[in-house]
Amino acid sequence: MAAGTRLNEERMESKMSEKKAMLSQPMAGKTEKEIIDTRNRAVAELKKRGYEIVNTLFTDEWYSQQSMKQRGVVQIPLCFLAKSLENMSLCHAAYFCKGWENARGCRIEHEAAKAYGLEIIYEGKEGIENE
Repeated sequence: MAAGTRLNEERMESKMSEKKAMLSQPMAGKTEKEIIDTRNRAVAELKKRGYEIVNTLFTDEWYSQQSMKQRGVVQIPLCFLAKSLENMSLCHAAYFCKGWENARGCRIEHEAAKAYGLEIIYEGKEGIENE
């Protein structure tokens, strides 16, 4: 096997062995600053625990209100949830920010995380739960 090929395989194995986590964060009724501050705290906590963060904050043009309406998306919150669940498939863990139980999308993400055996981490709690 060529040295370059072996190095590429080692990089891929290393990347695949990294633990990945996503955030489930309520956003309704929150200011942009509150959302960003909460997100930054959660990311810092997950990085401290050794996780790579999988993005679930979809801010590119494809997910703008106007773009989704042009594509015929009727249920915009459902579109965000669907993408979030897709990204959950890349994760070993899900981190639930305070207030998750009051947000419809977060509750659905929580049920999916439980059903599919992801490690569940709650903001403000030390341990990891596997329910």
